[in-house]
Amino acid sequence: MGGADTAATWQEDRPERERDEQPREGKPAPRPEQDQGPRPEIRPLDGFTVGVTAARRADELSALLRRRGAEVQHAPALRIVPLSDDDQLLDATRNLIAHAPDVVVATTAIGFRGWVEAADGWGLGEDLLRTVSTAEVLARGPKVRGAVRAAGLTEDWSPASESMAEVLQRLLDEGVAGRRVALQMHGEPLPGFIEALREAGAEVVDVPVYRWMPPEDLGPLDRLIDAVVSRSLDAVTFTSAPAAASLLRRAEERGTGEGLLAALRKDVLAACVGPVTALPLQARDVPIRRPERFRLGPLVQLLCSELPGRAQPLPVAGRRLEIRGHAVVVDGRLRPVPPAGMALLRLLARRPGWVVPRAELLRALPGAGRDEHAVETAMARLRGALGAPALIHTVVKRGYRLALDPAPGGQKYGE
Repeated sequence: MGGADTAATWQEDRPERERDEQPREGKPAPRPEQDQGPRPEIRPLDGFTVGVTAARRADELSALLRRRGAEVQHAPALRIVPLSDDDQLLDATRNLIAHAPDVVVATTAIGFRGWVEAADGWGLGEDLLRTVSTAEVLARGPKVRGAVRAAGLTEDWSPASESMAEVLQRLLDEGVAGRRVALQMHGEPLPGFIEALREAGAEVVDVPVYRWMPPEDLGPLDRLIDAVVSRSLDAVTFTSAPAAASLLRRAEERGTGEGLLAALRKDVLAACVGPVTALPLQARDVPIRRPERFRLGPLVQLLCSELPGRAQPLPVAGRRLEIRGHAVVVDGRLRPVPPAGMALLRLLARRPGWVVPRAELLRALPGAGRDEHAVETAMARLRGALGAPALIHTVVKRGYRLALDPAPGGQKYGE
């Protein structure tokens, strides 16, 4: 930042008539609020709002986030439709029982369990398990491995990475020419997986255990998309690739696809549980963050690290100001701020120490119209929410500025 970015330089350059507003005669200057009692501990996600797109285990993920202080906006991006009464699954099951496969690839725990349960309902459960037990069973990850074992079977191999790419590579390295491979699908096509096996000479039988469908009520998903576009969310979590694809598809249907992508590329963190989940977003040039371990707990811990790290603290009027999603932390104390005040504060913080004109602040207010008195009203409420009015100075006839402290040693902030 240039020299005018510091409060000291601003004081030197401003005309004499443009002085900080002083309290009227007879009225004492407002004093910073005195902290009473011990300060409550600031949780990692206090002040942040996180979107949850999961259809399954959404309650578990939401509880983990709230326990760490986040506000949660849940909107399932899809729903799972079981195919227990679907002729396609029944035909595939009968086909495999009649012509046993050499390899069975189990991709999801819920899918494998659903397949066995559906077969039981048709009276084919024992026949299916007996058939699968004669094949080489590959389980994509530990959850799938648990479902395989719960069915009384034993997997032959499972990749540490939980990656279907590693499963494919193992099959190709083993050689699949002339082998019959049964692939339990996970609701969405696996790009290139079946094609690569068939090109290598395998006979592939896909087993469609369930389908991903749009949610019956699109209202929550639409509201979540709008919240991303308006930057009302700080992060969105994804736990499956179909959910990510469904969110992008719905935004495009509503004509907000580019706005959604712009927000996700810059301002709203896209947090994915694993690399497969991230693929639809990465294909649209959305930067993603994911934990090393593909679990809900590590996903939440990732957010606990990433979101506070984005809140750059500022030294303002002798205090430490940290701006979070819908709240601020002033000297270690969390203070919720109304949306209008948050919009003003963010604009002031983009140029700390600089004067921001009222007209520019007015444009930042949602639905404020043309009346600059709306800025004064919102600013008064913001100062009240901060509990320290001196953090924001009024510059007569010009606007407002954050009372940024001079940098130590004369160094300019931003250098």
